[in-house]
Amino acid sequence: MSENPFEFMFKSLDSFSRCAQTHISNFLSPLQNKPSLKDKSALLKSVDVSLASTSFTKEKSATPLTKEELGRGTWALLHAIAAQYPDQPTRQQKRDAKELMAILSRLYPCKECADHFKDVLKANPVHAGSQAEFSQWLCHVHNVVNRSLGKLTFPCQRVNARWGKLDCKDRACDLQGTPDLK
Repeated sequence: MSENPFEFMFKSLDSFSRCAQTHISNFLSPLQNKPSLKDKSALLKSVDVSLASTSFTKEKSATPLTKEELGRGTWALLHAIAAQYPDQPTRQQKRDAKELMAILSRLYPCKECADHFKDVLKANPVHAGSQAEFSQWLCHVHNVVNRSLGKLTFPCQRVNARWGKLDCKDRACDLQGTPDLK
């Protein structure tokens, strides 16, 4: 076990964050050969309008998450981690993936959900021998949880189409990352 059991999660979140920032900057920068300040201002206003129509409005951010919002966010993070998981993980990465699931089952903010996830993990031990194996295992486990909630299941053969690797320049989203060029 690594010194900090959250290290894997923090590195993944950092990588995901950097990738999102890259996508946003790529979206806002070279639009039709350097748009004028007026064009950029219009673009930013349209992004603001778009964001205002989502669930991330000021009123909404002042209220606690619902159990459903927390669940959707958690599954999105876990699927993103599984999509970026290496094809040939190190022993430490395999241990970290298993430990991340164990930590979630102990610290998840919804006790009922955490207890259920413990039971799901007992019946479905983590498989993290490769990216494909980890993604398929996670999809299967997500479907176990969805069935218990009376929700539709996802066809796991389509997991890469839905949750494939992030599209980041120069492999900047890989768990190993790339060296900083600063």
